[in-house]
Amino acid sequence: MKLLEKMIYLEFLMITMAMWLVPMSYGQVADVRDQARSVGTAWSDARATFYGDIHGGGTQQGACGYGNLFKQGYGLATAALSTALFNNGYTCGACFEIMCTNDPQWCLPGSIKITATNFCPSNYTKNKDIWCNPPQKHFDLSLPMFLKIAKYRAGVVPVKYRRVPCMKMGGVKFETSGNKYFLLILPYNVGGAGDIKYIQVKGNKTGWITMTKNWGQHWTTSVVLIGQGLSFRVTTSAGITKDFINVVPKNWGFGQTFDGRINF
Repeated sequence: MKLLEKMIYLEFLMITMAMWLVPMSYGQVADVRDQARSVGTAWSDARATFYGDIHGGGTQQGACGYGNLFKQGYGLATAALSTALFNNGYTCGACFEIMCTNDPQWCLPGSIKITATNFCPSNYTKNKDIWCNPPQKHFDLSLPMFLKIAKYRAGVVPVKYRRVPCMKMGGVKFETSGNKYFLLILPYNVGGAGDIKYIQVKGNKTGWITMTKNWGQHWTTSVVLIGQGLSFRVTTSAGITKDFINVVPKNWGFGQTFDGRINF
């Protein structure tokens, strides 16, 4: 009887563990699937050119507000977007897969994946080669990325593109700037959808405060939060929200970067 009781107990224990683990695993898989659906899988038409030099010079900083793209983890896998894609900076941080098509003379096989980090401005003084003017969809790639899908002499090529989930290493980073009365936060290294729809900040003495997008991916609040530890609530364009609790210590200063420890 003792042996039978042990076998029954073990069977019950295994069933209980299975019931506990399956929902957790399912939730994680569902989260990934939701993000994949949110960025879409359909290919669309656009064009691509390049800017900067072979080492990425000329592609740093830019209209999204990022700084040294190598230190921030973006490297050379970046692009400036035309007006039709940039969406007033809301697309900053989004990731795209791009491949050269319909030009066998200049296209190379394969595709690249890039993060949107800059803006390709319109030029209304020209009547030709106005790739970044509305309503055209255009990617101005770093030169090393352009050379992965097309030959240098092409200059401009037709491409197919689609949104893809961003795969980033480590946690979301939060950089502080501004002054005593005007706090700016730059989130970067954002995984999942990559681009941000809303941000809220919470001091250890306040509730959640909705921030306003200032420019690029800089978000601001005029609430004075100096001397308080800060937490962030971030919602991506996929509608997925994560809380980054106690990211910034009470003795924080401007010009510092803090690791959110988790990602999308």
